[in-house]
Amino acid sequence: MEEQKAPAGQNKYAKLAGNTMIFAVSSFSSKLLTLLVQPFLTYAMRDVESMGVSKLLSQCANLLIPFVSMGMSNAIIRFGLDKGNDKRQVFTNGLLTILAGYALLLCCWPALRLLPGLADYGVLLCIYVLTSCLRTLCTQFTRSREMNKLVGVDGVLCTFATLMFYVLYLVVLGMGAEGYLLAIICGDAVSSLFLFTTGRLWKFIHFRQINRGLWREMLAFSLPMIPAQISFWIINASDMFFVNAMCGGVGGRTGPEWSGLLSTGYFLPTILTTLGTIFYDAWQLSAVTEEEGRGRFFTTVFRSYSSFLFCCAAGILWLCRPVMLVMKSSYFDAWQFVPYLTLAAVFSCFTQFMNSIYVVYKQSRSSLWTMAAGAAANCAMNAVGILWFGPVGVTYASFLAMVLVFVLRAADSRRLIRFEVHPVHMAVNVAFLVIEAAVTLAEAPWYGLWTGLICAVVILYNFDGVWAMGRAILPRLLGRRAAPLVALVDKWVARVYR
Repeated sequence: MEEQKAPAGQNKYAKLAGNTMIFAVSSFSSKLLTLLVQPFLTYAMRDVESMGVSKLLSQCANLLIPFVSMGMSNAIIRFGLDKGNDKRQVFTNGLLTILAGYALLLCCWPALRLLPGLADYGVLLCIYVLTSCLRTLCTQFTRSREMNKLVGVDGVLCTFATLMFYVLYLVVLGMGAEGYLLAIICGDAVSSLFLFTTGRLWKFIHFRQINRGLWREMLAFSLPMIPAQISFWIINASDMFFVNAMCGGVGGRTGPEWSGLLSTGYFLPTILTTLGTIFYDAWQLSAVTEEEGRGRFFTTVFRSYSSFLFCCAAGILWLCRPVMLVMKSSYFDAWQFVPYLTLAAVFSCFTQFMNSIYVVYKQSRSSLWTMAAGAAANCAMNAVGILWFGPVGVTYASFLAMVLVFVLRAADSRRLIRFEVHPVHMAVNVAFLVIEAAVTLAEAPWYGLWTGLICAVVILYNFDGVWAMGRAILPRLLGRRAAPLVALVDKWVARVYR
């Protein structure tokens, strides 16, 4: 990382490292919640089918959220970071957009509730959508004000509150799917109220001074994000609907049971997507505000980021079967979904990184068409994958769809910014991970030994890239005490890798 030698370059990476650590505090608690709650849910839910119903309802709500918010989550932070914009107008425009979208949802709800399975949960789904949109609005606007420590505190608070509500509704009251939705609703509501009061967000609501020109600009940027977010949802969530519809009777299980196993299979890959979210929350601030040497900055950061994700993925593939033993025994078969969901999660993080380029240059239409291409491919491959390979075929489809989106964005983004994705480095790592996944799924003799060796090779191959990230973070954690360790590792890396 040669650019770090210059004070200006060092400030870039130090700021990115600092913001990443702040958001890590916030999101680590959420990740800890996920790690604790997923095994907890397998015991709290009455059976695998109840788990499948809960996850399907949650995904239905996630499908409605982009329509209600009209894609404003990206516009809030992008236009909020622009120094020439009045933050009061940005926040007011975002709030009005969500309220208008929610009113439209209520008008359409009599028709939507005719869909199978939604009628019994209509009220909860509507409230779920509203609280989620409001929390995202408050969080993104607080980030645009660069009040990152407040966002970190809010993440811890929301995590603790949601965990307590899970215990109340699922264990004490035994409410099942309704309790699952209520816990998320209450956690989001607590978070929204906390940010609204501590961040004094009421001061940014000015209905009498609406900037219609700015509102049109924000909508022009955000509306293409709706089909882009729906396409992302299709790639990540439609798997459960395909499995639910096409896999009834396979292996003596019902469709909802397979959906429950698939949702449990996301347990470990979610670690990667959460790490990606932690980084992206910090990265989008740097990507927008750091203008000098942007191409080189993107190149250096992406190399370190990709190296880190490849190492994490190799570790997950190595440990996926032993870790799944913490689940209730009837959920153990979910391990077979983990390998390629993990690979899909890696490329999901890469496509998210590429999306930051479109956010910087306000090219939301490019975000739309690249993700739409992946969604269309995913739907076709889901059907074929299930017919050829059974329920696990949807994981192959998700992986290939995310690879397609990444390739399209890597090629398209070159018209906006010149930075390298290091294709040889990417190809070698993907080859290692595919081999490791194949060995795991084949349940080869001594598979744990072979996957462990592959994991070690991946870590050694990527260590210099990971260390480039680590040497920026360690001084933030240890202060001056980090200097001897940094110097020692720098010397070893220079001898081995250069």
